[in-house]
Amino acid sequence: MSIIQQTGDRVLANVERVIVGKHNEVRFALVALLCRGHVLIEDVPGTGKTVLAKAIAKSLGCSFRRIQFTPDLLPSDVTGLSIYNQKTQEFEFRPGPIMSQVVLADEINRATPKTQSALLECMEERQATVDGTTYMMPDPFLVIATQNPIEYEGTFALPEAQLDRFMLRIRLGYPLPVDEVVILDEQKRHHPIEDLEEVCSLEDLQAMQNAVREIYVDPTVSEYIVRLVNGTREHGDIYLGASPRGSIALYRAGQALAGLLGRDYVIPDDVKALAESALAHRMIVKTSSSIHDIQPAQVVRELLETTPVGSAKEAGMTGFANTKPGPSARVAKN
Repeated sequence: MSIIQQTGDRVLANVERVIVGKHNEVRFALVALLCRGHVLIEDVPGTGKTVLAKAIAKSLGCSFRRIQFTPDLLPSDVTGLSIYNQKTQEFEFRPGPIMSQVVLADEINRATPKTQSALLECMEERQATVDGTTYMMPDPFLVIATQNPIEYEGTFALPEAQLDRFMLRIRLGYPLPVDEVVILDEQKRHHPIEDLEEVCSLEDLQAMQNAVREIYVDPTVSEYIVRLVNGTREHGDIYLGASPRGSIALYRAGQALAGLLGRDYVIPDDVKALAESALAHRMIVKTSSSIHDIQPAQVVRELLETTPVGSAKEAGMTGFANTKPGPSARVAKN
């Protein structure tokens, strides 16, 4: 697994030349790439979301396209359309910007639900159907979507089916003062992203993606993942818990994180590190609980504290019936 770690460290170091002080966030983006997943970055403007996507594409030598989502954007503007050629008297397909290896869906929640739905087939099945013809996405294929969690005017909330297709949701946040000084110094004359070079070929990336699938996951760790996800479905403050796709995302992300850390096996700490990013955006809090400002991330952290790591048999459980956590801190206060 040293090859995964060595190549991953090269990519991380290259991206961190422009994304300063966000080591874990950049690593999580690389985790999604190794798992052939997608990333949702939810943060305020100016924190480096677009630069992160460009830096990853440059580091891997991948093609990069940016789609600026607006209310008047049409599905054909994303997937492409067929145009009649008068010379050949035939329809020719003009691929849209989604037909790229790294796609930045900027401010995805500003597009209408009709346009957002154009991404569903592309992200999950890695294909697009236009006028009855199916076109495959390139390999690798990574969608990095961004949205502003503060400004809601003129936006359309992402449906659960769309959120569920993102393997991880991350937040970059503001840099520390010492890191912001470094950013100012590095951009004194030009942006450092202009100097980025390819440090990992597509062949190396595909080999890493295949190797990640071979990383060992003990049945005890698999059971722990299932207990965590099952806890989101039975929690008293949650109306809709994480889907089986969430379990798969946490399982595969754990494999990728273990490989990047130089291990050929997954440990519970890998699952704990990824749980909030992999599960929180797949959950819906009950209205009665949202009044008390209960957040999905808070519930995930509670489950991490109350869910036993050992097997169900060792914990003295029958199946997973006893995994339902107690009331939240809100109930305790009342």
